[in-house]
Amino acid sequence: MNYITIDSKRVPIEGEKNVLSLIRKIGIDLPTFCYHSELSIYGACRMCVVEDERGNIFASCSEQPRPGMVIYTNTKRVQAYRKMIIELLLSSHCRDCTTCQKNGSCSLQELAFRVGVHAVRFLNNKKQLPLDMSSPSIVRDPNKCILCGDCVRTCDEIQAVGAIDFAYRGSETQVMPAFNKTLAETDCVGCGQCAVVCPTAAISVRTNVTQVWNAIDDPNVRVVAQIAPAVRIAVGDSFNIAKGENSFGKLVAALRFMGFDSIYDTSFAADLTVMEESKELAERLEKNEKLPLFTSCCPGWVKFCESRYPEFASNVSTCRSPQGMFSPLLKEYFKEKDAEEGKKTIVVSIMPCTAKKGEILRPDNFTDGKQDTDYVLTTQEIIRMIKQVGIRFDQLEEEAADMPFAVASGGGKIFGTTGGVTEAVLRRLATDKNYKNLEEISYIGVRGEDTLKEASVMLGDREVKIAVVHGLAATAKLLDRIKANEVSYDFVEVMACRRGCIMGGGQPPFAGARTRKSRMEGIYKVDTSSNIRYPDENPVLIQMYDTMLKGKEHKLFHRNMQH
Repeated sequence: MNYITIDSKRVPIEGEKNVLSLIRKIGIDLPTFCYHSELSIYGACRMCVVEDERGNIFASCSEQPRPGMVIYTNTKRVQAYRKMIIELLLSSHCRDCTTCQKNGSCSLQELAFRVGVHAVRFLNNKKQLPLDMSSPSIVRDPNKCILCGDCVRTCDEIQAVGAIDFAYRGSETQVMPAFNKTLAETDCVGCGQCAVVCPTAAISVRTNVTQVWNAIDDPNVRVVAQIAPAVRIAVGDSFNIAKGENSFGKLVAALRFMGFDSIYDTSFAADLTVMEESKELAERLEKNEKLPLFTSCCPGWVKFCESRYPEFASNVSTCRSPQGMFSPLLKEYFKEKDAEEGKKTIVVSIMPCTAKKGEILRPDNFTDGKQDTDYVLTTQEIIRMIKQVGIRFDQLEEEAADMPFAVASGGGKIFGTTGGVTEAVLRRLATDKNYKNLEEISYIGVRGEDTLKEASVMLGDREVKIAVVHGLAATAKLLDRIKANEVSYDFVEVMACRRGCIMGGGQPPFAGARTRKSRMEGIYKVDTSSNIRYPDENPVLIQMYDTMLKGKEHKLFHRNMQH
């Protein structure tokens, strides 16, 4: 009898680790705050409680299924239990819902309506606590925290950063950095994964929407946008467009409608990154020094390396990220035109990543001492702006990005997923530029969702060992093994967020397994439909290297290491 009975239905046990998984398997969406399939079981919120035939009430997320169990998911006692939990949470919760950043997408708000809480009988006796606005990436509002612990476990288990944890006891309990520090005073890397799992707005993305609207409204400012590869397959999630579908053309049309002066594809700069990073790899391989070469596209990873593993800092590529390369290039491109028209060019990056907001403030990413990227908008923020204008995004006719930076290879477009940077670099270093070789590169083992992927390729007469890792906890384990001389590599790609930029902290949240898979497939579909697959075959790029970029490559595209 390898089954349990749920609401009079027999459900076979097929390796599920908890009762909640079996309940969801038969199509019952039991509410939860603290349960995430990729995190450890916490069992704190008690929203997923069920009742057995003996009248016992327990949390289904932490209960192992036993053959013969009889479970009821919606008895009167269970309903009353859940309703009381929500009411108690609301009694100590800031309830300015209409002005809250998560209004309309708040799990607490949704469940309060779902379980029928229309009034709160208890007074809120908690004192108002100050907001933590110290981070350029995220905002922490302790008044909206429901102590579910999702952010704590994500920061510890997935990212191995541990910037926040529980402090104090009983009714005084808070989630906060140690010793009452601000986030900026901790090792927080700004990845925003805590904001992704937060069911309320206790942790949210720091927004620059108002500043961008002000820039668009200024007649003396030229507002230029660059769109990252991973944004195009997620922005449609909020506009009834199929998961993973490429919405780049619609997004370009929306930005033009909103008043942006020029719109470009950051994939062009990804091609630049490939050219510069592959050159750096070839030089290091030839000299056999500072190996492995670590990628530098992910600012969360770069900051993590500097704070936790400073001994590897010199191994990180000196190349800026695609965002960091594109912004100084755009300002260089418009410099003469700005002087003629008496305008100032403002570069706005539309990114899937919250850490990019911190990257633009790093002095080693400045050119001639000046900040290149003026503002970073996450996918969530650009969605909000589109909705503010009232644009029917799904009905827009697709438009192309502006020339000359509208041409990009498929290699630049796959930067948005884990393994994409590695694959693009290998395409650049390949001696034979043909379809068969392209297919062979895609099958060497750098694609997929495995936390750590290893491969080796022959470059000339040398075997080059490669590792691709995503998620900082997995990265820390890999770095420890490299330090202990247990493994050795020549090239290591690191992404701070699990599965890469497609699941960045600025992407639309609540992305389940199917959405994650669709986004990854969507990125590769964009690649296969590209006319140019190899970054070094981008004709505009080749021409620019021979003209306006000549002699300026290091200044524009590499970090100023003196900082």
